[in-house]
Amino acid sequence: VQLQASGGGLVQAGGSLRLSCTLSGRPIGAYAIGWFRQAPGKEREFVARLGRGGLSQYNEDFVKGRFTISRDNAKNTVYLQMNSLNSEDTAVYYCAASTRYGTMIAAYHDWGQGTLVTVSS
Repeated sequence: VQLQASGGGLVQAGGSLRLSCTLSGRPIGAYAIGWFRQAPGKEREFVARLGRGGLSQYNEDFVKGRFTISRDNAKNTVYLQMNSLNSEDTAVYYCAASTRYGTMIAAYHDWGQGTLVTVSS
């Protein structure tokens, strides 16, 4: 399957962005969709996951209630609404598809190209 991530951009600290991940080739409900991010000089890390049954998971080390993951089956798209952004959220955000359970990178077999989020302080 192919995934297209979009919605990144430049935002001031305290602002919001909504990222989109559109899947082509199969119904998005057939997959768990994860969002990951990679900041300059750092390893890629898990942000959020939406399971096929609708269960959501977040990396509570830094999400702390600020992000919400959701799905629109009619648009074959998963969203990541990000509020109260701060400079530490600056990263390239990737979405990925999985038919397995888990938040580890290795569980995801198809990846989008990434969208850059820059938060200015």
